[in-house]
Amino acid sequence: MSVVASAPARKGRIPELLLLILALGIGLFAYYLVHIGTGGSGLPDNFVTVAAAAAALVFGSHLVIRWVAPYADPLLFPAALLLNGLGLAMIHRIDVADESAAVKSQLQLTVLSIVLMTLTVVALRNHRILRGYMWMSLGAGIVLLLLPLIPGLGRAAYGARIWINLAGFSFQPAELAKIFFAIFFAAYLAQERDNLSLAGPKFLGLRFPKLRHVLPILLAWGLSMGVLAFEKDFGTALLFFGMFVALLYVATERVSWLVIGGGLAAAGIFAIVQMVPHIQARFVVWLHALDPDVYDAQYGSYQLVQGMFGMASGGLFGTGFGDGYPTNSFAANSDFIVASFGEEIGLTGLLALLGIYLIIVIRGIRTAIHLRDGFGKLLAAGLSFTIALQCFVVVGGVTRLIPLTGLAMPFLAQGGSALLTNWIIIGLLLRMSDASRRPASADPLPPKEILDTIEEADEDPEAADETDDPSGSNSQLTEVVKIR
Repeated sequence: MSVVASAPARKGRIPELLLLILALGIGLFAYYLVHIGTGGSGLPDNFVTVAAAAAALVFGSHLVIRWVAPYADPLLFPAALLLNGLGLAMIHRIDVADESAAVKSQLQLTVLSIVLMTLTVVALRNHRILRGYMWMSLGAGIVLLLLPLIPGLGRAAYGARIWINLAGFSFQPAELAKIFFAIFFAAYLAQERDNLSLAGPKFLGLRFPKLRHVLPILLAWGLSMGVLAFEKDFGTALLFFGMFVALLYVATERVSWLVIGGGLAAAGIFAIVQMVPHIQARFVVWLHALDPDVYDAQYGSYQLVQGMFGMASGGLFGTGFGDGYPTNSFAANSDFIVASFGEEIGLTGLLALLGIYLIIVIRGIRTAIHLRDGFGKLLAAGLSFTIALQCFVVVGGVTRLIPLTGLAMPFLAQGGSALLTNWIIIGLLLRMSDASRRPASADPLPPKEILDTIEEADEDPEAADETDDPSGSNSQLTEVVKIR
């Protein structure tokens, strides 16, 4: 793992403010276009109220973030806000066609999500504190995965048992579990990366770690995969596995882990396909989507093919908001919201949306590169890769590149648990980006008593991170230092 020093950065107050105004304006303009495209005239009745409330929430969050984390990355919040606003506009467009009101609950969850993102930045004064909660994070992640299996609490839908009903609300605990597993993997790998990359025998040119070093993380991964397979949650299992392999590679810089991970993935997918009929059906739909028997079958390829027809009719520039027929596809505002956008804003607009996701991922990885502690590097990289992999899995499923998985497109799709979790991830990345961009001359964060707690947690020589040198030695603030 490499250490790259942060060049002195300016506070991002003005750039973030201007970008937030632009993102909010685009979202409101999309809302107006939906109103016009679906037969309305003039401004929507509640346009001024919605605009004023959104501006108060967004700019209030901006001021709080810039107060507690003045050097936070100025692109992350506006990029996520832009995607969320466009998602709300499309959900409203589907509501008009279906005569439903899903956008109201999604709007309420958006407000709660932005508040939680802001609270995450405020409450987490230093991301390294999370390293001390390694085993607690593992336990919390496993408990969250097990919740849908509790009788009376969990419920099954569309072949998978991944939801819980709580106080009249439906929630998907696996979405929140991915944050806890990212913290555990990052903390454990920061502690054991030397043993995982340097120790152990070689076989066929690949170096394998000693069992005692890799056994805890393999048990954690195996247990989570087993629970997800039992719940028939193929999409989340694929997401967790991808994050697991990516963090192993980032921590060890060993290609052997990619080979081992690829082999485990192939074996796991083969076993799941053979044992779980629900997953078998997904592969049949993927491989034979245009077969008439598969198209007409119950739970067949109808929704997939309709989504492809919609994107094809959208062409290069789309039909325009309100002029397409996205509701011909099932779950047009959730699982297939990408197809809905592809029909109404075309390939050009869809590529622009993917470009915004790319900005979030790149800024997250940039944060990981410039952080000066191993745990922070791994956590930022893991969270960024989670968003990237989730986008790939969703878009790949809708475009028939890979089988459908049932994951939600981050920030765009209807779904409260995914929306809340992804905004919390943005909050974590904002806090870590503040640490990575903060100049050496700036006041230290957090206060001394918290730093003392961090130092006590790092007293174990095996857990000590050579990149945590507070003196700034090894020219960390001026050049790239290659550890291995």
